Amino acid sequence: MNFIISGIQQAGIGVSNVHEAYRWYNRHLGFNVKIFEEAAVAELMLPYTGGKPQKRHAILALNMRGGGGFEIWQYTERIPQGPKQKILPGDLGFYSAVLKTQNIKAAHQYLQLKEIRVSEIFKDNFTSYFYFFDAFGNPFKVMEFAEYFKNTSNPIGGVCGMVVGVSDIERSEKFYRDVLGFAEWKCDENHSRAESDFLSGENIAFRKKILFKPGPQKGPFAPVLGSAFVELWQAEGRKPFRIFDGRQWGDLGFIHWCFDVVGMRELQKHCEKHGHPFTVDGGEGFEMGEAAGHFTYIEGPDGELIEFVETKKIPLVKKIGWYLDLKKRPFGKPLPMWMLRALALNSDKQK
Repeated sequence: MNFIISGIQQAGIGVSNVHEAYRWYNRHLGFNVKIFEEAAVAELMLPYTGGKPQKRHAILALNMRGGGGFEIWQYTERIPQGPKQKILPGDLGFYSAVLKTQNIKAAHQYLQLKEIRVSEIFKDNFTSYFYFFDAFGNPFKVMEFAEYFKNTSNPIGGVCGMVVGVSDIERSEKFYRDVLGFAEWKCDENHSRAESDFLSGENIAFRKKILFKPGPQKGPFAPVLGSAFVELWQAEGRKPFRIFDGRQWGDLGFIHWCFDVVGMRELQKHCEKHGHPFTVDGGEGFEMGEAAGHFTYIEGPDGELIEFVETKKIPLVKKIGWYLDLKKRPFGKPLPMWMLRALALNSDKQK
């Protein structure tokens, strides 16, 4: 193949106050390396922003334990809207971001010391995990997985997957396998009542299936991004609703799931072949704050928004004006480890 889906670049989170949210994720979860911050107009997302450009403020923050970052996104000239009804496990779209840890008990205790309410630690036939809600009502899953990029004082790492509510688990499995490369099966079982009680306060029946894409893949940032999971949840005994029904991309909650890629035009052919053409194409010269690249979107089987980004330029050490130009880099070659570790020099730890 002449393209690479290298790993999870970030999970997009719509918030009502971008700076408050960034401080919370920085202090509590270790997302303290700011890759870019920019206030601008989202002019290219018209299919998902009510047909007109929208002013926004965005921050991309990375966790140096490895995994994807958070793109924290706020409308600045309209009030971002919450879901039309209570979100239940199995409702359609991105339900939860999955964060990784090498020590589930340490991560569990750490969040409790931060006075964050956490679920009990659960175990399926793949690994141990627990849930928590952030200060803005978004659910997160923390999964034990023995992979990290750089040791940090926070036991919680970056994004290693997403929980996606789907209407047909077999159809969605085919999409995530054939289009995005999640080829290895890890788990297929029904929920536990205790899980559902914590997440919704109700005994909501759902089936879950976990698919895996081992890392590191090829690509400049592959050693940082690592492995990736997708967890498909299908509601049982009820009709699920679409989480973003009647709302815009950028409203409150998990707005997209983004993958770092190489070879965007060949990836476009691949997506079209499988019946998922680009619905947004930002072009090759798009700039976002200190970073630049080529971004595109496709829709998953239930309308969930998948973003692809081919990075062209990022700030390596902003304090000294050191920027990394990736346009002439050999196809698929990872950046040197010392260079990737230098991203930590952009750390903006807040107490």
